[in-house]
Order: sequence, then structure tokens, then C-alpha cells
Amino acid sequence: MINIQRSEISMRSNFNYNDFVFGVQPTDHILLCNYKDGTWQSPRIVPQTDIKMSPMSLCLHYGQTVFEGMKAFRQDNGQVIIFRPDKHFRRFNASLERMCMPAVGQDLFIEGIKELVRLEEHWLPEEQEISLYIRPFMIATEPRLGVKVSDEYLFCIVCTPMGLYYPEPVRLKVETEFVRAAEGGVGYVKCGGNYGAAFYPAQQAKIQGYDQVIWTDAKTHEYIEEAGTMNIAIVIDNRLITPKLSTSILDGVTRSSIIQIARDMGMIVEERKVQLQELIDEFQSGKKIEIFGVGTAAVISPVKCINILGTEYHPYTANDASMFKLKKQLDNIRKGRISEQRPVLARWQEHSRERFAGSFQRHWKECGRRNKECTCVCVCACVHMHGCVYNFK
Repeated sequence: MINIQRSEISMRSNFNYNDFVFGVQPTDHILLCNYKDGTWQSPRIVPQTDIKMSPMSLCLHYGQTVFEGMKAFRQDNGQVIIFRPDKHFRRFNASLERMCMPAVGQDLFIEGIKELVRLEEHWLPEEQEISLYIRPFMIATEPRLGVKVSDEYLFCIVCTPMGLYYPEPVRLKVETEFVRAAEGGVGYVKCGGNYGAAFYPAQQAKIQGYDQVIWTDAKTHEYIEEAGTMNIAIVIDNRLITPKLSTSILDGVTRSSIIQIARDMGMIVEERKVQLQELIDEFQSGKKIEIFGVGTAAVISPVKCINILGTEYHPYTANDASMFKLKKQLDNIRKGRISEQRPVLARWQEHSRERFAGSFQRHWKECGRRNKECTCVCVCACVHMHGCVYNFK
């Protein structure tokens, strides 16, 4: 049971949706839950407040911090949904395990997000392309100097309005000097240290006129891994190519969605190593090459320029590019435009019935308890592609 203390006033009335910077304005409430004496305490949702902690808290010194990035959307029918919370839940706990932090139960993570979004859904306007960005995170709070695994933690969830993370096509530089992550490390984990260590190379790239870097493998710098804020995908000859997951690449939720959508659209999907020289050869051959980033914040962000080993190449970004068809299909799913998704569902139900029957039936039962008349066909049925996208009435 989550104890809820509602805010008496909302900051939304003073918020300008036509001119704002992402990540600055929190919504009205925050979820807090402490871990102490080997167990999670009672979670609570309270009016937005600062966190009080000791300057000796272990997270400030030794980096035990983990977070997720999620989104809620208002569909065309006015309902609010949370996109793929089960996938985020599993990834969050995988990150916690790697960072020696206690697991969070589904009742705390997903139920907590649902309750918080119910309170904050008025931050999602009816007509504008605004989403509600959801940031679950955990920090080590034990007040102690000395290198050790913390015995005390704080789990929080905050929300903020979000528009387009990259409103224009981006310019990327392939990084072949600095390293973000190496095999066997924590590159697949959403922990603060991964991002702090990447700031310097990214800043150097910005000074040179680029929006972000594309990281390469730590051993040879010959293979593309991911960009600083998103996974990378490439389209050549109706083939969607993306670097194969490893311990140095984040298992992107949007990445997995785009891969499935591409397959359902008849594209060939290749998850494999992508060599820089291969890209150079393809560009020099004169082929039409699309490159784009995929991520919760970035969604699908076209790359208009990529610097590979000092030479700039210009991927295809015209309106008929495959990436925009993929984005449209993803938007249709998020917005609940069900009629366009039914063929996809029919194909999935035919070839994945046995593998996903249990989770499908459990989710359908759960959804039925929440909504007496379940209208979210793509939400309830498409467990393999979209996880459990919860629907509020």
C-alpha cells in the first residue's frame, strides 16, 4: 500500500508548454521509499520536495546510483498509458544487481509509477506532442566514508514534461580515442558513472560542432557501439542494422521496439558488429544510407552528418526514409491508433502463442481488473513488442 499525500496546489498552471527546457520543471509529486535493515519500508507519494541526506552518503563518494528513463503518453482517445513498464522494470533490476543494490519489487516499481502518473496525468495536454518523462532512480544513502556496499538506500520516482529531445536532425562524431565502456564492465547498466565519464569527450565534440559522439569498442575502436544518449540504427537496402547487445551496450527499450516493428514491416533485421570501414565503404559506393538514434528520450532522431575518422558523411534524411515509417508506426502504437496495429498483432499471436501465452493471459486478466471494458487492444495483446502498457481511465 502506497501512502499518498496530495499537493494542495499544482505548478502546472504556471508552466509554459510552448517554451521550456526538458528536465528543469518537476511535476507536483515525488515517490519516496527507504531501504533499511534489509527490507523496503513503506512507500509514500508526497508533494514535490528536496531530498535531505548526509554529505557522507555513500552514493556521493562511490557511485552507487542507478536510474531508468520512461514515458507516459496521452492517447488520441484521451487515455494515458505508460510505455513498456515491464521492460524498464527488468532492466532497472539488472542494473541494481550489477551495482550491488537491493532489487525493487514489481509492486513498488510498477504500482508506484502507476499511482504517480495518475496524480500527474493533468500535466499531459490534450493536443500538444508532449509526453511525461518518468525517472525512477535509487541512491546509496548510508552515511559512511570507506569503500563498501551500502546498507541503506532511497528509491525515488520523479516526473517532468517532455517535448522533442532533439528537435532537429543531429550531427554525430565517431569517437576513436576515448572509451565509454569495455566488455565485462558496466556499459549495459544505467548508472550515473557511465554518463559522468562520457561528458568530456561529448563536450569536445560539441566544441567541434557536433551534437553527440558515437562510441566505438574499447579494444580496437573499429566497431560502432552506441551514441551518448541513444542506441544507433542503420538502414541500407531495406536492412535495419544495429550493433549486437553486449556488456558495453545498453539494452534500449526503444531499440527493441523498433527492431520488432521493422520485422513486422517486412524489413530484414541484422543485430551484429558494425565496422567503421563497412560504413565508409557503403557511403563511398553512393548507396542511400540512413543512420538514426533510438531511445526513450530521443525516440527516433535522424542523423544528418556523421564524422568517421575525420571525414564527414551525410546520411539520407528525406521524408520517404524508412526511419520515418518506423517512427510513425511507433507513434501509432503509443497513441492507441489500434486499427493500424491489428495485422501486427494477428501475426504475433499466430507465431508466438506458446511462448507468450502465460504472460499474455496474466496481463489480460490484470487489465480486465483495471478496466471493466478493455478497449486497449494493442496495449493488452502486444506483450512481446510493448510489454505491459498500462491504461488509465
